[in-house]
Amino acid sequence: MLSFVVAMSLNNVIGRNNNLPWHLPNDLKRFKEITCSKSRTMIMGRRTFEALPGILPGRKHIILTRNKCYEIDDDNVYVIHDIDELNPYIIDEEEFFVIGGGDIFTTLMPYAKKMYITLIHDFFEGDTYFPKYNRNEWDIIEKQEGIMDERNVYKHTFLTLIRL
Repeated sequence: MLSFVVAMSLNNVIGRNNNLPWHLPNDLKRFKEITCSKSRTMIMGRRTFEALPGILPGRKHIILTRNKCYEIDDDNVYVIHDIDELNPYIIDEEEFFVIGGGDIFTTLMPYAKKMYITLIHDFFEGDTYFPKYNRNEWDIIEKQEGIMDERNVYKHTFLTLIRL
């Protein structure tokens, strides 16, 4: 089962210059809690992988890239070149986490069963967007307002949605 884990602004921005346009420690903490649970397997595009601070401990990284020469020599990193190689993850009942970027979210949207969204209540400039989706196909099963403080300066809401 594919689940999306994403932080986005009110205008659907998820990235700028291969980075997050905001710093929100509450979201980073939630990301770690989610992706370190269950299968501990994250699926991402190459640019998202390269934007990470390194190989994230305790998690398997599956990188989907068109670059046939792309290789990472690490036991926790798997490089695939075709969406068909994701079929075992799509049909499995175990939860696997898609973490971006924009093209990967767009490509895998038809297969997503759950979304963990951090909605940042602000507008940002960006070059990467979360794809539009039919909100009538999704049900919000959890909603929690994020706590603002000196380190978390943006109003934010944590949402969990499941596909109907």
